[in-house]
Amino acid sequence: MPELIEQCTLCPRMCGARRDAKSGNGFCRMGVKPVVARAALHAWEEPCISGNKGSGTVFFTGCSLQCVFCQNEQISVRREVGRSLTPQELSDVFFHLVDQGAHNINLVNPTHFAVGIAEALRLRPLPVPVVYNTSGYERVETLRMLDGLVSVYLPDYKYRDSALAQRLSGAADYPERAAEAILEMVRQTGPAIFDGDGMLQRGTIVRHLILPGHTRNSIEVLDWIKNNLPEGVLVSLMAQYVPCGRAAEFPEINRRITKREYEKVQQHLFDLGLDGYVQERTSAQKGFIPPFDLEGLPPLGAQET
Repeated sequence: MPELIEQCTLCPRMCGARRDAKSGNGFCRMGVKPVVARAALHAWEEPCISGNKGSGTVFFTGCSLQCVFCQNEQISVRREVGRSLTPQELSDVFFHLVDQGAHNINLVNPTHFAVGIAEALRLRPLPVPVVYNTSGYERVETLRMLDGLVSVYLPDYKYRDSALAQRLSGAADYPERAAEAILEMVRQTGPAIFDGDGMLQRGTIVRHLILPGHTRNSIEVLDWIKNNLPEGVLVSLMAQYVPCGRAAEFPEINRRITKREYEKVQQHLFDLGLDGYVQERTSAQKGFIPPFDLEGLPPLGAQET
């Protein structure tokens, strides 16, 4: 892993930032070494990811998208918690989760640390699938660097509306970049493959979070999935939105989704015949947000960022 990136182009921001080992002046404001806020078993992913033992989730600090409503704002925007790890230390974290019984290693918001993550994955092959859990705001060139290292892609597809993407995530090009990225993910993984216990071993699940007041955006996302992705790609329709981050500054999203909004989008999913998962509205609780407390990280010889 390089100690320095002179001009970073890992994400679609293409900010060309200089990033040294532990600091950077780009959009994500992070250095090159992966910074992790939590590594623990997690039971609240899709059933084929969490199973009955939990998904080995590794939460990375910093973000290349930074939505105004982010539930993980503490680590994605404010970057208050995290510990820098070498690729070897990160690999050790992965295997510690495997030893705890994790069905997979779930890399949450990994984009800006793709170089270090790729090196960690190459050190020792993991005996469980690797899940790349992302906002969907990716560069195809970065994803190709991960080809053969990632078994399951778990991208969001947040927006088909460019104006909405700009307003809530500062990324008017999100619809195009996410579409390109998802097509590359599907090319790499192919259709969903499950083991005998129903756990996903390979494939892509496209997540979409319903936003209050924006059911038209959700319908357009589902239409794009239907028209552009092959059978065997799963869809996860999410209803867990709760106002977090800076949502209070945007009145139209400063509430949970209504039953009518939920049912409207869900019915469109059913009408299209898309396969996958539908989240209940009862999931819209801040209690499901994990604590970012450095759990699962090596206690010695590391400094918190």
